[in-house]
Amino acid sequence: MQAFQEYLQKHTPITVEQFHLLKHELKEKKYNKGETLLIEGGKTDVIYFVCSGLLRAYTLDKQGKEHIIQFAPENWWMGDRNSTYFNQPAEYSIDAIEDSEVVVISKKFMEMAHKVCLDFGKYNIRLLHNSIRHMQRRINLLLAATAEERYLDFINLYPQLTLRISQIMIASYLGITPESLSRVRKELARKHSNTDKR
Repeated sequence: MQAFQEYLQKHTPITVEQFHLLKHELKEKKYNKGETLLIEGGKTDVIYFVCSGLLRAYTLDKQGKEHIIQFAPENWWMGDRNSTYFNQPAEYSIDAIEDSEVVVISKKFMEMAHKVCLDFGKYNIRLLHNSIRHMQRRINLLLAATAEERYLDFINLYPQLTLRISQIMIASYLGITPESLSRVRKELARKHSNTDKR
């Protein structure tokens, strides 16, 4: 909870007093590696803030193949807006890739925060726009970019994750096979090696 409070105070004008007025709408929870937070098709009215660990959101196609939509390491938010804000079945499943500590944030917290701290709304809108911006870029990369360009974008967005998650998960996020990812990494290593020799 302390990590979440510090995050909010760094990024929003919420004061310590205002945070304590809202605190009862938050819960701290620990999830073990592999534990599910949300199942696709279920319903939820919460979102998550990751204090430690790593979450992922993914969907399954009709053949049972996983397609990873997003990773959420420390200080990232994760949720299924379709369910939380529109009361529709969740589009994604969410689970813990590592043992994780999260703050479970109710929809009521977000609504109350706007009233308790008027400028919180500006931050929330910026957060939403940033999420949309990332999704737009992700769609564009999946439709038009090469596997190498997608991988380089992944490294830029998640610089610490290449050592924390499997090649299979990275490939799933990129929309390519693990074999293709292996070829991309070898080619990048070769280019880097050639550059160093000059």
